[in-house]
Amino acid sequence: MIIRKGTIEDMPAVLDLIRELAIFEKEPDAVVVTVADLERDGFGDNPLFHTFIAETDNQIVGMALYYYRYSTWKGKTIHLEDLIVKEKMRGTGLGLALYTEIMKQGQADGVRRIEWNVLDWNQNAIDFYEKSGAKVLDDWRVVQMTEDGIITFLNNN
Repeated sequence: MIIRKGTIEDMPAVLDLIRELAIFEKEPDAVVVTVADLERDGFGDNPLFHTFIAETDNQIVGMALYYYRYSTWKGKTIHLEDLIVKEKMRGTGLGLALYTEIMKQGQADGVRRIEWNVLDWNQNAIDFYEKSGAKVLDDWRVVQMTEDGIITFLNNN
């Protein structure tokens, strides 16, 4: 197993992993991002995200995608957008290896918090995170505004 920084050449495989996650999360048609989007947004002078890639036998079998945020209370933080391991590779330690790499990145960057979301029905992930020492917050709700919602709001205000 190799964990390494992602490259622009990895983006087709990253998109495949994103699609696999969407199926797992019961939203197979929700992915609209393209390889071109990932290449444009993840590379260049001001990348919007970074990745760690998990490889076995020269095959990409997992990834963690993260980006930096700023907390008014904590300062610089990392948001772990997705940690994905191919279904056939789950339980092999790849998820832990990617998770550990994110924690190392946060420590190296001096961030005061790393945060992410987990679906309330994904008990395996919740148990893993809690066992690692992470706190799953029950008193905060994720709030999102869709593209259509943004347009509607702006047209009405």
